[in-house]
Amino acid sequence: MIKIKGIFLTQGLDPASDGPGLDGRPQNPLRIGRGFVFFMEIISEIKDMQALAAEWRSRGFKIALVPTMGYFHRGHLSLMEYGKTSSDRLVVSLFVNPTQFGPNEDLARYPQDLERDAAQARGVGVDVLYTPTAAAMYPPGYQTYVEVERLSQGWCGASRPGHFKGVATVVLKLFHQVQPEEAVFGEKDYQQLAVIKRLAADLDLPVAVVGRPIVREADGLALSSRNTYLNSAERAAALCLYRAILAAREVMLTDARSREDILAAVRKIIMSTPHTRIDYLGLVDPETLEEVGTVRQEARLLLAVWLGSTRLIDNTLLAESRLCCV
Repeated sequence: MIKIKGIFLTQGLDPASDGPGLDGRPQNPLRIGRGFVFFMEIISEIKDMQALAAEWRSRGFKIALVPTMGYFHRGHLSLMEYGKTSSDRLVVSLFVNPTQFGPNEDLARYPQDLERDAAQARGVGVDVLYTPTAAAMYPPGYQTYVEVERLSQGWCGASRPGHFKGVATVVLKLFHQVQPEEAVFGEKDYQQLAVIKRLAADLDLPVAVVGRPIVREADGLALSSRNTYLNSAERAAALCLYRAILAAREVMLTDARSREDILAAVRKIIMSTPHTRIDYLGLVDPETLEEVGTVRQEARLLLAVWLGSTRLIDNTLLAESRLCCV
């Protein structure tokens, strides 16, 4: 790996000339030995990100943004891969946002490894890894926040007061700084996705908010940076979330599709598993996140479960049209 003034170079495969591109960066890779090198910039200054985004937009480039808190796994990379194919320029933000953590949450121990993350982003072909600092995002005297009211209530909003206020605020700031036409989020944080979609719609933001499917381990556990907190016993117990999802899908194959029947099957799986404690279980309308009594067309099953001191979330869409997909 070579780093020059915040620019990472990586080996590529396709030959090309050396002329500068419209945005001032090399349009084509430079030759080093038998390979070729491509550029991924790491930008930390807000004004530098804004300037580059403005230059890209002036040239008609479509920008996609994947907001993250880092410590990438295959779920993050799948979002980047989608953004890479749907845009001309891909920005991945890496910012552990302090305003979305409560006083007793895991901000101090949240996993971080910039060099590791940069290598993975570079491998996908990310154009910019954007790494603003907390001091720049929230300078002294900062006092402006955004809140999506009803969608932020309940579920993770009830368990983590103020969480979605921090999420909505930082995402709006990132939208202003990066100016994307498209922003890509994972469906694992389903309430977050719903909140950001509502934010963009309510504030007339010119950005399409795209949700992408959950990526799972081979045994079904949804990928999460917090999975690294689990010890071996908790990792084994964490499979109860996916087993509970399968149980809910099994109930959908019967005539018993009420909220009580589905949640009873889910609760039985989780409560029979050691090292677990239920935070919440919900069967909700996919748009409003309000509780539904029966799955008539479709509903979203939401789960939050404590494994020791680690809280994991998961969800799935339950729908008559997907009964063949258990």
